Amino acid sequence: MSYVDGFVAAVPTINKEKYIEHAKLSAVVFKDHGALKITESWGDNVPDGDITSFPMAVKCGKDETVVFSSVVWPTKEVRDAGWAAIMDDPRMHPDQNPMPFDGKRLIYGGFDVILEE
Repeated sequence: MSYVDGFVAAVPTINKEKYIEHAKLSAVVFKDHGALKITESWGDNVPDGDITSFPMAVKCGKDETVVFSSVVWPTKEVRDAGWAAIMDDPRMHPDQNPMPFDGKRLIYGGFDVILEE
């Protein structure tokens, strides 16, 4: 089965176009290093919670929007090798592709796929 990286972040709403440009370049780099599919999603119906929620998890401000992203890899091994290459790829250095959001509030993790329909 495949392997998936998931990401949640709060992006200043005013930076939506900058985020899209950042995501487009990042997607090319990820695919160059073995990713099969990249999905970037701009929050539309992301409610606040009482105990937990996406906005609470990333400390989303009133002038920010929650984004949800995923990267599908063929295997964890390809993912691990891909990430190592991505970190060394000059296209991902902050001077080439700066993150248009606060990376300290980015939530991410890798997941073994247990069901695909």
